Amino acid sequence: MSSDLQWLLVRNYNSFIVKRVPEGPIFSKEPGNLRNIHSHKFSGLANAKTVDVADSPSGIKITTRKPKASPNAVVPAKATSYIRPRSGARRALGIASLPAKRGYRPDLRSAALARVSALIAARKEPKPSPPKKLRGKKARAGLE
Repeated sequence: MSSDLQWLLVRNYNSFIVKRVPEGPIFSKEPGNLRNIHSHKFSGLANAKTVDVADSPSGIKITTRKPKASPNAVVPAKATSYIRPRSGARRALGIASLPAKRGYRPDLRSAALARVSALIAARKEPKPSPPKKLRGKKARAGLE
């Protein structure tokens, strides 16, 4: 079945659609959808080639679906690579852009890089906030 026909069948009826505001955008929480936008381009269900970036305890996991795998093959139908948790942002962005450099959905390169950088930023520990400085009457009272 072609991806266009799959999209027409899945477009209005699937369990991953998220409609929060009646007149607002429609989101999707399906695996393989990098932007979480309900559209044919980013759909993880309708496209044969998908890139999925997820956070895992052993690092950031990048999974690509092999388009010629048989429908019965679940584990062999996916190729997975990990970005170690302590690796730098530059290395992570290089690994995230590898599928696009190989010609595997180059239109998803910016979305994959955005998702990886957001996951790296979320993993970083925030800096401790500096102590508040006393100002005005409280500062003058401390000097006297």
